[in-house]
Amino acid sequence: MVQGFGIKSLRKLLPFSLVDHRPVRAGPAPHKASTKLLTGLLAGLIGLTPLLHATSAEAQRGRIKLVRDAETEELIRDYARPIFKAAGLKPQNIRIHLVNDPALNAFVVDGKRMFINTGTLITAKTPNEVIGIIAHETGHIAGGHLIRLRQAIEGAQTIAAIGMILGAGAAAAGAASGNASAAQAGTAIAAGSQGIAQRTFLNYARTEETAADRAAIRYLQRTGQSAKGMLTTFERFADQALFSGNFVDPYIRSHPLPRERIGQIERLAKKSKFFNRKDSVQLQARHDLVRAKLAAFTFNGKRTMRMFKGNSLADRYAQAIVTYRLGSHKRALKMVDGLLKAAPNHPYFWELKGQILLETGNGDRAIAPLNTAISMKPNEGILRVMLGQAILSSKSNRNYRQAVDHLRRGLQNDPDLGLGYRLLAQAYDQLGNRAFAEIATANGYFAAGDIRSAKAMAARAQKKLPRGSPEWLQADDILSYKPPRL
Repeated sequence: MVQGFGIKSLRKLLPFSLVDHRPVRAGPAPHKASTKLLTGLLAGLIGLTPLLHATSAEAQRGRIKLVRDAETEELIRDYARPIFKAAGLKPQNIRIHLVNDPALNAFVVDGKRMFINTGTLITAKTPNEVIGIIAHETGHIAGGHLIRLRQAIEGAQTIAAIGMILGAGAAAAGAASGNASAAQAGTAIAAGSQGIAQRTFLNYARTEETAADRAAIRYLQRTGQSAKGMLTTFERFADQALFSGNFVDPYIRSHPLPRERIGQIERLAKKSKFFNRKDSVQLQARHDLVRAKLAAFTFNGKRTMRMFKGNSLADRYAQAIVTYRLGSHKRALKMVDGLLKAAPNHPYFWELKGQILLETGNGDRAIAPLNTAISMKPNEGILRVMLGQAILSSKSNRNYRQAVDHLRRGLQNDPDLGLGYRLLAQAYDQLGNRAFAEIATANGYFAAGDIRSAKAMAARAQKKLPRGSPEWLQADDILSYKPPRL
């Protein structure tokens, strides 16, 4: 496991291979906004409002939880890669983030970031359903539907961008519902994010949703995949538009699904010769494992056990995780050993074993299974950081230079891992290298979106570093960073 930013309340909620980014918080008191401005706020923001409805309390407090999991992220990348290529986009230029939210939702905020709720993956019974959603959101990116928003926040860090989106979306939702306090709260959040809510609004257009639908079907056709999963997902929620309040799935709030739209999707989908093509057995098996893992770590134990009560590999995966979460780590380890006996080449079973040992004070024993996982997935930054953490917590095998090597390699592959920088700073400090410890700390603050603290620490580090060295340049980049404004 890669832990969060020392937030104890989140460790119980998110105890798997995650990094929970520091919550985005509301800024200063809101500027006064006219009724005209608020009613002009986008109720859809191309898939953003549903997230705010799904976690309205979090939205009004100005926070959203991003989570990290190597296994899930690898699967999503594999889903998205052919779709991005079919759309003429470079997969390496688009980052997909996981949002810890049980609602079905996916959204884009600019040309390089897509967000998918954990609930989307848990709800989808087949890979094709998720791939259809990714294809639709890719249609918004490739279609230039986000051009004004992109201009405003493409240069912003992910955390800062989320603050902007939360503010705009919360104000929009409040204005649309006549809730003045919610609208005011949204404006407050946005005010802390360069006032983006006052300047960056897209006029919601059904034509853009239709265009994204058509584009998605083209991408699926080009990649030899069925649009049936996309149709299944949309049909599942279309009838809910007849209801109101909390019973409406949040995806509908920004993706209205009138029956004529469903009909258009169905007609186009059925024209494809790939309509009845199913996902491969191997891909379905990976999807089932990720569903089980996410449910086991984000739902309560009883609910998860009802969902995964069989004897399949995915069922046993969920059962082992729930057993661990309920405090029976010795029994959980035996269950993980059973998984490894059945599938010894699955790296994430080795990761889970290492995580359980690491989190129960057995850093020495965690090193071997994590090394095995890394031998299978050498470029997964999260695994490298976890191994570095195990080495630092080891009692008999503590090797600070070895920890530095794994942490640096992990952060090179995944520079958003805030915990990795804190561990790296700790290792450098033990080696007596204060300058490197300080620049690592500065990078950690920057990854977490705490730009003020990052600049202060970078200034301290730069005074100790040789001018022009890679670390000095890192400090200079942080000191030179300016949040984007319109």
